[in-house]
Amino acid sequence: LRRFTPDLIHVLNPISLGLSGVAFARLHRIPLVASYHTDLPGFAQRWGWGIFSGTIARYERMIHDQAALNLCPSWSVLMELRSRGFERLKIWSRGVDRNRFSPDYRSEAMRMRLTGGSPGPLLLSVGRLSREKRLHWLRPILDRHPDCALAIVGDGPARCELERHFRGTRTVFTGMLHGDELASAYASADLFLLPAANETFGNVGLEAMNSGLPVVAAASGGPLDFVHHGRNGLLFAPENETEFASRVQAILYNPALQGQLRDGALRTAQGRSWQSVLDRLLADYEGTILRHTHTVHRHTA
Repeated sequence: LRRFTPDLIHVLNPISLGLSGVAFARLHRIPLVASYHTDLPGFAQRWGWGIFSGTIARYERMIHDQAALNLCPSWSVLMELRSRGFERLKIWSRGVDRNRFSPDYRSEAMRMRLTGGSPGPLLLSVGRLSREKRLHWLRPILDRHPDCALAIVGDGPARCELERHFRGTRTVFTGMLHGDELASAYASADLFLLPAANETFGNVGLEAMNSGLPVVAAASGGPLDFVHHGRNGLLFAPENETEFASRVQAILYNPALQGQLRDGALRTAQGRSWQSVLDRLLADYEGTILRHTHTVHRHTA
């Protein structure tokens, strides 16, 4: 950092490693921007460690209080942080690479790989395989609809447990996919599932939409910023597993609704390019540097 001589430091989710960036910025009076990406207090509650939730939230606020600007991925996160006493908050939304993800990547070969040759609907999940993603909620859907296949793309600490959980169903675990393979996996599916209740945004949902997939997501956290019930996907009450399954079923066997939601998903993704998102971020950087410069000049005058 000293050799690079930054005009601004941006720390992402500064809980451990990011603290070195916070300390360097304070020591050298460099403007600091922080962004919030993981709902650790929410995870603590969900994992049965609620007694630590308040302490974690206060620790996070102490760190973010040192930033000139705190960026949030969604309105729901901004409102939650505001209720916890965080200040200087602004939205830094997420985008999608509209060239990388597209319905044009649909492939019968990829669909065969993900379904094992099953002719029925193909459900898709993409992301880190961990307990808070609640992927075990998908098993009852497969048991109720044995013609469905499920593809789980990604890796993580819960993979072995999930492979045991889905044994005996039409489920394929691909591990991590990248580039054209990932784009083809999205485009070759019929429905994207996002059952987690603590997503600060859920960028995989936007990638799925740009690939022409309706999304079923929890009505909480980041997905509320881009999943509009009945227009580009369906939402379910965050703790209602039965409602989640009924939303999936409603789309699976209703081609008219599936087509309507697919069209809505593509329209939503069109306005979410990374170019526009990052242009706004650069403008926020410039504004932060300018305000910092004025403050320093005023104090030294």
